[in-house]
Amino acid sequence: QVQLVESGGGLVQPGGSLKLSCALSGSIFRINHMGWYRQAPGKQRELVALITSGGSTNYAHSVKGRFTISRDNTKNTAYLQMNSLNPEDTAVYYCDAGGYYNGSYSLFRSWGQGTQVTVSS
Repeated sequence: QVQLVESGGGLVQPGGSLKLSCALSGSIFRINHMGWYRQAPGKQRELVALITSGGSTNYAHSVKGRFTISRDNTKNTAYLQMNSLNPEDTAVYYCDAGGYYNGSYSLFRSWGQGTQVTVSS
């Protein structure tokens, strides 16, 4: 069983910053990728940012230059630094991870419970 726990969401004014964290726990052999998705009311869930085991990153066009994804492999934790936030960034942010279980080496894909980010004055 793999569990992802997000933290760091909250209310911030336009132009402000927040840093989200996602901690993975469980018996795993390797994490292939960790990423962040978001879902605003009435909209589909969309990819925000993703980072591979090798450190390669991919960002949604709407957040490039404002958001930075990073990971600490020693802690099995991913981060999302969000700067210059605007009201369009308001959404529930979900952490996502994929990789291989320890022992069986079967694939896993897990999601966190989500953390609310609200950008409003």
